[in-house]
Amino acid sequence: MHRSNSFRKLKRKVGGKTVLHYKRKANSKPHCAICDQELNGISEKGAKTRKTNARIFGGVLCAKCTQDVIKFGNRVEQGIMKLDEVGIKQRAYVLQMVAH
Repeated sequence: MHRSNSFRKLKRKVGGKTVLHYKRKANSKPHCAICDQELNGISEKGAKTRKTNARIFGGVLCAKCTQDVIKFGNRVEQGIMKLDEVGIKQRAYVLQMVAH
């Protein structure tokens, strides 16, 4: 159980000996995959109860990055823009948009 990285290793002196204590790490807020901004509308509870937004890329991208990906996806589908002109971080999500 303690071999995973979800536990912090704390060295404590107990009775003159150094002992390892294990403490579970706190959950961090989810971040946008492109701009690394904290996502709104998602609870900070544990992973089992974390709810996400129901929209496309909900829980992965923030609203602004989702808007940009949808815009670039439509432009690539219509032939106005090439896929090479899209940023590297956004390219994978634009490909998902075009595939659907």
